[in-house]
Amino acid sequence: MPAETRTRDLLAQVSRAGVVGVLRAPHADAAVQATLAATRAGLQVTELTFTTPGVTDALHALSRALPAGTLLGAGTVMNAAQATAAIEAGAAFLVSPHLGEDVLRVALEAGVPYLPGVLTPTEIVRALTLGAPAVKLFPAGSAGGAAYLRDLLGPLPQLQVMVTGGVRPDEVEAYRHAGALAVGLGSNLYPKAALTQGDWLAVEDATRAALIQAGAA
Repeated sequence: MPAETRTRDLLAQVSRAGVVGVLRAPHADAAVQATLAATRAGLQVTELTFTTPGVTDALHALSRALPAGTLLGAGTVMNAAQATAAIEAGAAFLVSPHLGEDVLRVALEAGVPYLPGVLTPTEIVRALTLGAPAVKLFPAGSAGGAAYLRDLLGPLPQLQVMVTGGVRPDEVEAYRHAGALAVGLGSNLYPKAALTQGDWLAVEDATRAALIQAGAA
C-alpha cells in the first residue's frame, strides 16, 4: 500500500477515535499495563512518550499485544535517532512538541505519519510545506482553546490537526466541533497515583469515565 494511502487511512482512524491517549509512564512495564487497561476501557489510539524510561521496549511489547484495530504511536520524539528507534519498535505514527525537521525527514522516508507540534500560522504553514500530513496544536488549552483552533481553520480549512495540552474530557466535543481531527488526553486517562501504584483497574475506570465525558465512548 502506498505511504500516502496508509497515512490517509491512519488519520481517518484517528479521527474516528476522536481521543488519543498521551501516556507518560514511570517505566516501561507501567506503560504496557496502563495501555492495555485503557484499551480495555475503549481507548483506540495511544501515544507513548519518550519521557517514559524504556519506551521502545514498551512500544515493541505493545505492538504485539494490542488488539487489531488499535493504533500505537510515539510522542515527545525529539530527534531523528528517537524517530528511527520508535519506528523500529513498531510505532505507527510519531508526535513531537515542536517542528522537528530531522524527525520529519525520517518519518517521510519510512512512510510513517508525523504530527509536529506547532502553534502559530507561520509554524503550521512551514510544517505543511515540508510535507507533514497533519500537525499537533500545542499547547492548545492555554493558547485560546477551541476558539483559537476555529480561527486558524478559517484561512487553513484543509488543515488536519490534533490538539493537546491542558484539555479536559468535557472540552473534547467543543474542539471536535471546531474542526479538530482528534484531542490528546493524558492524566484524565492515566491518573498519576494509579501509574505509580500499579492500579490498572483505576486506569481502566478513569479512561472509561473520560471517554464518556468526551463523547467518544
